[in-house]
Amino acid sequence: MYDQRIFALFVLLWIFFFPIGLWGEPDTDWYPLFNGKNLTGWSTNGNWAATPQGVLSIRPRAGEHGWQRYADYLWTDKEYADFVLRLEYKIPPQGNSGIFLGVKNKDNPVYEGIEIQILDSHGKKGALTPHDCGGVIGIQPPNRNAAKPAGEWNNLQITCRGDHLLVNLNGHQIIDLEVNKKVGRKEPLAGYIGLQDHGLPLEFRNIDIRSL
Repeated sequence: MYDQRIFALFVLLWIFFFPIGLWGEPDTDWYPLFNGKNLTGWSTNGNWAATPQGVLSIRPRAGEHGWQRYADYLWTDKEYADFVLRLEYKIPPQGNSGIFLGVKNKDNPVYEGIEIQILDSHGKKGALTPHDCGGVIGIQPPNRNAAKPAGEWNNLQITCRGDHLLVNLNGHQIIDLEVNKKVGRKEPLAGYIGLQDHGLPLEFRNIDIRSL
């Protein structure tokens, strides 16, 4: 009993004084890109808003559809390089969106940036493509189908260091890619970060970034 109490005390002291060693990375290194209250730090012409529950919601207005409405995407005001981005998202049945990285020109992100696909592809049978959930559009498919069913919250983490891209979806690393070697992109993954308005409703929350 005495040894157990000493051990328990040691564990508590270790957690208090050395949280980095226990968990790998302190939460204080993370910066909220979305403050849960408003769109401070972001720019858009789309119908994005923060809900009372601290969720970032997009509700396209009547007549808004399609993916080539780039000004309706939600864009960070700042450019970012060498970072880890983590967030949660939830889409409806047949939902579709994407996370844009390394965008220099917000008027042409699909062709000049990198897009990580968000799609209702849970339960898909057969080979995966770059257009399935977690894939890098036009470049590489995910190595497994890790998407949760529509209506459930998914955890997505994206790491960009130079031109090296890692994507983790719901605890599974599904992309490990040297972008320059794959497509000959001349610039590192540095630029604006964007959330795609595909003309469909969806929700995000807990959007945080950490510099590397």
